[in-house]
Amino acid sequence: MFLAMLGVGLVVPVLPEFLQLFNASGQAAGYLVSAFGLSQFLFSPVAGEWSDKYGRKPMIIIGLFLFAISNWLAATADHIIIMYVSRLIGGIGSAALVPSIMAYVADITTEEQRNKAMSWLGASMTSGFIIGPGVGGFLAEWGIRAPFYASVCMGLLAMLCSIPLLPESLSKESRLNRRQSLQKRENVFRQLVLSFRSKYFILLFIVFAMTFGMTHFEAIYPLFVVQSYGFTTRDIAILFTVCSLIATFNQLVLTNWLTRRFGEPTVIHWMLLLSAVSLVLLLFSGNFYYVLFMTMLFFTFNNIIRPTINTLLSKQAGEEQGFVAGMNNAYMSLGTIFGPLAAGILFDVHMNLPYLFGSFVLLISCFVSVRWVGRGSKRDAADRMHS
Repeated sequence: MFLAMLGVGLVVPVLPEFLQLFNASGQAAGYLVSAFGLSQFLFSPVAGEWSDKYGRKPMIIIGLFLFAISNWLAATADHIIIMYVSRLIGGIGSAALVPSIMAYVADITTEEQRNKAMSWLGASMTSGFIIGPGVGGFLAEWGIRAPFYASVCMGLLAMLCSIPLLPESLSKESRLNRRQSLQKRENVFRQLVLSFRSKYFILLFIVFAMTFGMTHFEAIYPLFVVQSYGFTTRDIAILFTVCSLIATFNQLVLTNWLTRRFGEPTVIHWMLLLSAVSLVLLLFSGNFYYVLFMTMLFFTFNNIIRPTINTLLSKQAGEEQGFVAGMNNAYMSLGTIFGPLAAGILFDVHMNLPYLFGSFVLLISCFVSVRWVGRGSKRDAADRMHS
């Protein structure tokens, strides 16, 4: 996960300059991120099911390979259409990779260990962003396509390391039983409808809202700081590197302590509220250190939410860790589709609108969390005590 996210982070600082090659607008930047989310959404439930049937390791290797292919296409692209194809393939790779890794972690941990394990998994994702943008900013001095080629190398390295070094976490018996099962899974759209009535729907909705807000932030962040505040590619690299480093440290130090002290629902409530506030505060000043501080806060709050929600979902998943991880990724994908899409359109109207609207969505999800998540967790705990 670290190597894959390192490859993603490498290309962040060069995106504004890279899009200028195709005379792309804010909408085009949003569409590129949304294309990734679309294919991720369509393939996530399928990949989660295959992960249960055929094992976590094959899906992880396939995901890393597709990730490398996606970045190779981007590196060689001479037309915006190739960029869209690259993002669609990258979304399929993410659909294979992320749910399988999350299910892998659930396979090898107990419920007591899971919150800490998910926190470390989240840290491996964000720590890829720590090094990636900084290295990408410096590689861009050799040419704006250099970070994409470096990203290809990271994906292939992760794949080649996984083949001999990563043991399969799912037993042969479990995989065989899943393959022999006559029960057919519904298509992704039917699964979404069924998820509305599941006991973890509210958590999935919050996954969507949180991802919507985060991708709202990320999709136009480089364009925003360049056009609003005149930041350079190196400034963007420094911002992402420093903010991700501090946010990851805060996540590792605070997540487990906060959830033990206050419980997962309370942590989710507050992190959603604080994320919404920090998103608005980002608009108040173009001072580099102020922007750095607010970005760091936003990253920290989001980094704490993710493993906390993943822990609650994995506790409710029972024997279907791959399937629930796939649905988790599907809702993340929906946020990745609609967040950047809306951000790109709003950015072309006024560059502050994406952050105001993203904050509004996070506030709505905070209200939903306060209203239902705590109640559902208490009911589940009562059911466990009764049984």
